Amino acid sequence: MEIKNIKGYEILDSRGNPTTACFVELSDGSKAQAYVPSGASTGSHEAVELRDGDKIRYNGLGVLSAVININTIIKKALLSQNSYNQKNIDQILLDLDGTNNKSKLGANAMLAVSLAVAKTAAISQGLELYQYIQNIFAPNLHSSKSFPQIGFNVLNGGKHADSGLDVQEYMIMPLKNNINENIRIGSEIYHTLKNILIKNGQVVSVGDEGGFAPRLDNNEAGLELLVQAIQEAGYTPGIDCSLALDVAATEFFDIKFKEYTFDKQTYSADELTAIYNSWLQKYPIVSIEDPFAEDDYESWRNFHKVTDSNLRIVGDDLLVTNTERIKNAIDQKLCNSVLIKPNQIGTLTETLDAINLSHNNNLTTMISHRSGDTIDTFISDLAVGVSARYIKSGAPARAERVSKYNRLLEIYYL
Repeated sequence: MEIKNIKGYEILDSRGNPTTACFVELSDGSKAQAYVPSGASTGSHEAVELRDGDKIRYNGLGVLSAVININTIIKKALLSQNSYNQKNIDQILLDLDGTNNKSKLGANAMLAVSLAVAKTAAISQGLELYQYIQNIFAPNLHSSKSFPQIGFNVLNGGKHADSGLDVQEYMIMPLKNNINENIRIGSEIYHTLKNILIKNGQVVSVGDEGGFAPRLDNNEAGLELLVQAIQEAGYTPGIDCSLALDVAATEFFDIKFKEYTFDKQTYSADELTAIYNSWLQKYPIVSIEDPFAEDDYESWRNFHKVTDSNLRIVGDDLLVTNTERIKNAIDQKLCNSVLIKPNQIGTLTETLDAINLSHNNNLTTMISHRSGDTIDTFISDLAVGVSARYIKSGAPARAERVSKYNRLLEIYYL
């Protein structure tokens, strides 16, 4: 079905900053739009998010240059193209950009178009989006609904809040078999945690991803709080609900001295590893994301070597949804799980290639939102469509977070 119209425009993300949106219409009248999220804690190897830099407008964060690219260069090239051929659509976008990091058109321009085309093609074919993604990702497999395990970010630190915590995300991960049960448990523990914080005299305002941002004595205190919340909600830690962390260690790494500043002290990678291992002995942690800086390969490799194979060591800044960096991680045995963020790479096809490479090499995948997100629920369909092991979309709070969980429920009950 031919693409009849493409319209890019500027909207606001959950932090009130501009981001790109794209509307696509096909020749059969099918219509859809896609919104692109934006990160605060970003890896240096991510594809370029094109910003205007005009300080008079949105403090320099406007995305009109990316929108103009959608409405001129991209639109001209894609009108009358077959929307059902996602790989060809995305290849045209890549050829138009012609750079390794999407710096000409902007990953935020390219992804808005790529996802909007996919959404519209799914509507045109009478398919749910997750079914359409299944058909692209694994066309020879019998379609089914496989739901991911959820990591709810209920305590925010790092660049996502002003809590003073170094660890960026403290997540609870319910362990039931049904997605509806896991979402219910996540919500109950989240509200129990709120009550605990209130009793402790803590502020219960939330960070960028909906989690609470209390002022705690140290990073380990966050883990103690989560275990308490799980228990007071009526569940057993490690049986009904486990813990997961996004440490985002690049944010507190001193590249010159090769040291990590953690709890206001400096540590070597080996010393930080010892801290992690002590936590693993004391708390039901099943996943640690970005335990070391994005290019500190030796520390990643050593941690992977000495840590229990059941622990998910997740690469985000390390990998940035990029197949070349994932290949390197596989060759060097740096991690065993890959965080997937479509806006890190710029097109749906490249995102699926990263997932496929990971799965073929026995690396699990976790589909992820961004801290500056929108109500777009694409990642929920993506997680089901590729049978991802995990998904994270923040706390069970704030519309841009809850929308993803509600979409999973919609798919479950369809």
